[in-house]
Amino acid sequence: MRPEPVRLVIAPDGWCRQALCEPSPNCDPRPADVALDLLVIHNISLPPGQFGGPYIADLFGNRLDCDAHPYFDQLRRLRVSAHFLIRRDAVLMQFVSVNDRAWHAGLSSFGGRERCNDFSIGIELEGSDFEPFTALQYTTLAALTQALQARYRLTDVTGHEHIAPGRKTDPGPFFDWQRYRALVVGAPPVVLTPSGLRFPPAADKSQ
Repeated sequence: MRPEPVRLVIAPDGWCRQALCEPSPNCDPRPADVALDLLVIHNISLPPGQFGGPYIADLFGNRLDCDAHPYFDQLRRLRVSAHFLIRRDAVLMQFVSVNDRAWHAGLSSFGGRERCNDFSIGIELEGSDFEPFTALQYTTLAALTQALQARYRLTDVTGHEHIAPGRKTDPGPFFDWQRYRALVVGAPPVVLTPSGLRFPPAADKSQ
């Protein structure tokens, strides 16, 4: 059965009122006069391959108990965040205002532009490179994509693997770009590209 559509709205302050908000200190102002037009999709699980629990939010909030699991030892000095996290059950969490720069992309480039954190929005899906994402996650991701596109006029959606090839592999082989595209309603339709999705130019949207 097809999941029910989700209605999400991004407020002018860059926060989604329908999300559970846990502000992260791992952010800073975006550079002035930089177009915010790219959405980057990631996957994350802590510990790797395990879902649920507080560990992702704790990592983004700099409060992760690094003695709770052997894998966490390598994360002691890590300072990262994303704008959003979509959990397996589709619970939407937000850590950074979209108007600010979250620390999600690292060393990266897209379309000839480096430092993707400057002009991108980062969405983490609770998952891994080794198993499918849930139907509820796709539904929420599509709704969030449309809400962000309406506020910021995105031009492209891509994966972390595409902006940091050889260094990152997420969202991975189990992320279904065609399924995601079918849920992102656009007129004219959103285009599937080798590196993700592309929205039609703003001028075309009035036709």
